[in-house]
Amino acid sequence: MDVSLGLWVATILGLCALIAVDFFIGRKPHEVSIKEAAIWSVVWTVLAVLFGFGLLAFKGGQSAGEFFAGFITEKSLSVDNLFVFVLIMAKFAVPSRYQQRVLLIGVLIALVLRAAFIAAGAALIASFSWVFYIFGAFLIWTAWKLIQEARADKPDEEYEENKVLKAIEKRVPSTGAYHGTRLLVVQDGKRLMTPMLIVVLAIGSADILFALDSIPAIFGLTQDPYIVFTANAFALMGLRQLYFLIGGLLKRLVHLSYGLSVILGFIGVKLVLHALHESGVPAPEISVPVSLGVIIVVLAVTTATSLLTSKKNAADAQP
Repeated sequence: MDVSLGLWVATILGLCALIAVDFFIGRKPHEVSIKEAAIWSVVWTVLAVLFGFGLLAFKGGQSAGEFFAGFITEKSLSVDNLFVFVLIMAKFAVPSRYQQRVLLIGVLIALVLRAAFIAAGAALIASFSWVFYIFGAFLIWTAWKLIQEARADKPDEEYEENKVLKAIEKRVPSTGAYHGTRLLVVQDGKRLMTPMLIVVLAIGSADILFALDSIPAIFGLTQDPYIVFTANAFALMGLRQLYFLIGGLLKRLVHLSYGLSVILGFIGVKLVLHALHESGVPAPEISVPVSLGVIIVVLAVTTATSLLTSKKNAADAQP
């Protein structure tokens, strides 16, 4: 899809305006109610759908289909990422009234990281078609890893800090208590970091790992940087509200990892077939409608089976 510089600028300005609105909503620390989370989750989803229909009207069905396939995939991966956010919040005992600020900062970090990864991925794809083999193999490996983790069945697994975060905590003096949403404070003439900054760094480092999975996945559905970026942006915009809306539901999505592994494996195979096709090998190409259909069906089936299994387990647990 041919995208002018003006459209890029208008899109980025529009997204910045939405981020400003999101920041305005969550500027005052408070506990997010289910009603508030539900309303804004619907708002962000409607905005994404309207954007997709805008692509349909002005750029055609191919672009719209790629956007919706990318948006649904990225949204699904974001839901899986919420499991890690829940563990991080619990690990550092983040007060509920501050959690929405942590998530807002995490979304901003994710957007910046995704933009950098997308630019790098687009440059690689434009210069080296064999990159599709690497992306495809990586997604297939990630799918297998997800299956292995799901079969391990560790519901009480805790968040483990990475080496970088541990090094920062060891070398940088910090306070033992939260000071509102402040990241740094000055005490006795010394600048100290607060637990809020540690949590933000934990979320940011997790965002890097999430981007490594999601960017190759969406490049398997479309090679258009504009669609890749906007699908990621809209998927992330409602992540903060989604956290509070389905926080209690996350534990019931027991088969989500299996569903995501199927989707990532499918996209990985799609990328390998595309790479073979680009290399001159007569390999079949998987169309956007087929990709979108597979993604929707897999998510619908795994969500239904997850809820049924959770309901059955709850019934069996009752005396």
